[in-house]
Amino acid sequence: MNDVLYDVVVVGAGPAGMVASLYAARYRLHLALIEKMSCGGQIILSPAIDNFPGFPGGIATVELIERFKKQIDELGVQIEPGEVTQIASVPTGKEPLYTVETQEKTFRAKSVIIASGAKSKRLGAKGEEKLIGRGVSYCGTCDAPLFRGKDVVVVGGGDRAVEEALFLTGYAKTVTLLHRRQALRASKILEEKAKASPKLKFILESVIEEITGDNKVSGLILKNVSSGTTRQFACDGVFIFVGIDPVTAFAGSILERDEAGFIPTDENMKTSREGIFACGDCRKKELYQVVNACAEGAVAAYSAHKYLLNQ
Repeated sequence: MNDVLYDVVVVGAGPAGMVASLYAARYRLHLALIEKMSCGGQIILSPAIDNFPGFPGGIATVELIERFKKQIDELGVQIEPGEVTQIASVPTGKEPLYTVETQEKTFRAKSVIIASGAKSKRLGAKGEEKLIGRGVSYCGTCDAPLFRGKDVVVVGGGDRAVEEALFLTGYAKTVTLLHRRQALRASKILEEKAKASPKLKFILESVIEEITGDNKVSGLILKNVSSGTTRQFACDGVFIFVGIDPVTAFAGSILERDEAGFIPTDENMKTSREGIFACGDCRKKELYQVVNACAEGAVAAYSAHKYLLNQ
């Protein structure tokens, strides 16, 4: 076990975790930032981000994350490599104390900020993994400008899928909404807007058997779920919105989570456990964007600082 007692341990170095670390460091809290892979989180899957404030015309995702990283480097924040496997409470008889465990180390902390993010649900179709970032995307607002004048397919039937399909009509030549059921799950008003768009088409009761292409998406092999027949469908891109899976299993024994695994918090990012805060895509909310992940990271660090002052 690491003998150091940290004021706060931050789990995850995506935008939320890096901003939480930035603010925590500026509060002069003794902190550890744990990341299992590389900085950036889900946004790294997109080559550029066009809607982050302060960058007209957009900015390459790698450059944005490098800027975040440089800011925390300047404050001396060290990133500890490792995948968190468990958070546990240590009985002390006084204020709560926690251990954050990875396969290599155990960190002791007075407070914890969980910014572990989420993973986009995969279809599991052949060719999907190979073509991520090469025409396969999980973020319309991030990647839409890359498909100006192109033919794209949006997979999903819920509100987010329809919203993203409508958004994409502002860029793509055509947008085809593909759903496995006969009827969409989205709200009626969204469905009405979608059906009123001249650039938006529908393929229902169908699923993707394979995403084809060598170095980039060239088309799909579709299967009709009723008849079982398959056909080829040409397109330049596939946007998949069948949900996201939060990375929160390690906190399941200590925190309340909803049925999907997201962590509920209040407006101050406080979780069900005193001294533990959550922010970013692992948190239960409506909007999943880099800009509000950053804001939540700042709030979580502020709340942790305030919590520690009151101990």
